[in-house]
Amino acid sequence: MSGTRSSIFLFLVLLACVQAVAQTSPLARDGGAHQSCLPTGVCLDPAGQSFDVGNMPLAAVSSPEGNRLVLSLNGWRQQGIQIVDAKTGAILQTISQPSAFFGLAFSHDGQTLYVSGGNEDVVYRYAWREGTATLIDKIVLAQKEPNKDGTRFPAGIAVSLDDKYLFVAENLGDSLAVVDLESNRVVQRLRTETYPYAVVVSPDGEVFVSAWGGNTVSVFTPRGKGGLKERGRIKVGRHPSALLLNQSGSRLFVASATTSSIAVIDTKTLRVLTTLRDPPPAGPGQGSTPNALALSPNGLELYVSEADNNSVAIFQLSRATSGVAKARGVDRLVGRIPVGWYPAALLLNKDSLFVVNGKGRGTRSNPQFPTPDVELADGSTAYTLGQLNGTITKLSTDLKPSAMPSLTRRVARANNWDKPQKGNRAYPPFKHVIYIIKENRTYDQVFGDLPQGDGDESLVFFPRAISPNHHALAERFGLFDRFFCNAEVSSQGHVWSTGAYVTDYGEKTIPSLYSDRRSPNDRDDVDEPAGGYVWDAAIRKGITLRNYGEFGEPIPNKNKQEPVRYRAIKPALDRFTSREYPAYNLTIPDQRRADVWLKEFEEFVRLGNLPALQIMHLPGDHAGGGRPGRPTPKAYMADNDLALGRLVEAVSHSSYWKDTVFLFWKTMHRTDRIMSIRIVRCCS
Repeated sequence: MSGTRSSIFLFLVLLACVQAVAQTSPLARDGGAHQSCLPTGVCLDPAGQSFDVGNMPLAAVSSPEGNRLVLSLNGWRQQGIQIVDAKTGAILQTISQPSAFFGLAFSHDGQTLYVSGGNEDVVYRYAWREGTATLIDKIVLAQKEPNKDGTRFPAGIAVSLDDKYLFVAENLGDSLAVVDLESNRVVQRLRTETYPYAVVVSPDGEVFVSAWGGNTVSVFTPRGKGGLKERGRIKVGRHPSALLLNQSGSRLFVASATTSSIAVIDTKTLRVLTTLRDPPPAGPGQGSTPNALALSPNGLELYVSEADNNSVAIFQLSRATSGVAKARGVDRLVGRIPVGWYPAALLLNKDSLFVVNGKGRGTRSNPQFPTPDVELADGSTAYTLGQLNGTITKLSTDLKPSAMPSLTRRVARANNWDKPQKGNRAYPPFKHVIYIIKENRTYDQVFGDLPQGDGDESLVFFPRAISPNHHALAERFGLFDRFFCNAEVSSQGHVWSTGAYVTDYGEKTIPSLYSDRRSPNDRDDVDEPAGGYVWDAAIRKGITLRNYGEFGEPIPNKNKQEPVRYRAIKPALDRFTSREYPAYNLTIPDQRRADVWLKEFEEFVRLGNLPALQIMHLPGDHAGGGRPGRPTPKAYMADNDLALGRLVEAVSHSSYWKDTVFLFWKTMHRTDRIMSIRIVRCCS
């Protein structure tokens, strides 16, 4: 096998390994007393104490008294705020909002709590009395049209030093809104780069705003009467998110989640002094996902929430980086502390560090999930996004240096970093890969009736009579009954399946998107992995490539009499994309997709130039949920199964059969006895 072909085959094998777990239960592994394992193949072994909280918390602030934590819940099932006792972890109050996203801020007098209203284009204002929040009113950023998504989508918020103005990052408006709190009106808007996220105010009143979709932090300086003027933009790295000022305001720390780095800025000169690198020990450059920051009281240690390592990293800061004269030594990673799944917020409170874990303890089995012809109930905890209740991990900040090596080893073990890397091995002599991405079916729904595997026949909805080709391929080429998707829903699944990494943007916005609380129209590269996709790797290696429907959409055409043509929304992929193969559209049967592919395949056979890598989206098994006028779910699956069989049959009768491999799997969950995201995977 040539070097370029072996490289792309290896890349796809690695994608499979990233998504698959070893042939053991995802919920058990010998280890620490607190250890449990996730469908992603890593384990949780949190230090300290853990408390259960609501659905997908992404932000937190300490109450003015210091005895309460206020969480922003941003889940599919639940959005609003939650008040937690800082000592016991008890949930004291839960207030639902139509929408929420990230932003939380107390007034400096401690009397008012401001909360982002996300898709409602408002900021909710609560009175704070004796540890309890009571809604007062809401500040309208823009008039939202009925039954339409918001256009501003407030994210991070901060209060001016005199409590007279509120600064709001309008995540979908690409702007910073300045609100006069006496009149509750927006009095100024200032442009930022795309998707502004976090806002902080320095002791001298300067306002800093990160641009989640850009590479800068915007800096605004006071100009009198509450107004601001732009001082400049600082290039800090790709997709900056979390911001943190030190106590004096001389240093600004900026997290870049997708590049595993933290930029440190001198706020006087607006220069980047240094960049702290935070990748996993063995690489690659992305993967740790630093997305929240906290600073020790003396300013000498930086705590970094590593969302995809399920840990908190501790950096020692030098004199130049910290701005503290008594600092000694150089910048260095001291170690890591294990916490829960997807830590998204950090709070230092007295002698404790509170870590808010967005996904908490993780997903689980869901045999009670409705069958494909039954509508899912709102707020269902059987739905995978609905299962993601967060946790708070409470850690002591009085850690002895001697404790760090042991805690760091626990993080390494939980993430499988301590396992020896396997050396080079011989791969089968494949020259062509046909990589098929399907939809929304679990192992039990399709293969639960196969006695060779660990299935539950009572959960089978698409038995052999409906999916004979799936069953035949599994029996002939291998049954993978411990294959888990690193995604809760399809939007993550397609990115995992082609890039092996989902950004913090995707993880944090998808619960709102899937609960109809955010516009689906992402712009530019905001949700793209820094390392690119499998087709980027193929292009770099000079590997021949063809795409059928993945990340596809119809090409706009006012002439409705002409056949619909298609393109890829990813620029690098578009020139390799079939113009005739239909993108995702459940009114189009998969037989039509198979017809287009077979026509091209016949020409490739005739010319002897079959592309080394073909990527295909074959979506019919998604089904239409029993909607009137649509085929039944079983009819959808039968159509999908037939299309798959036709593809395999065509290749099996060609000269390419001996050196071609089919890899296909599904992007998402449904019902399963073992795990809600155990999915169907086959090779042939």
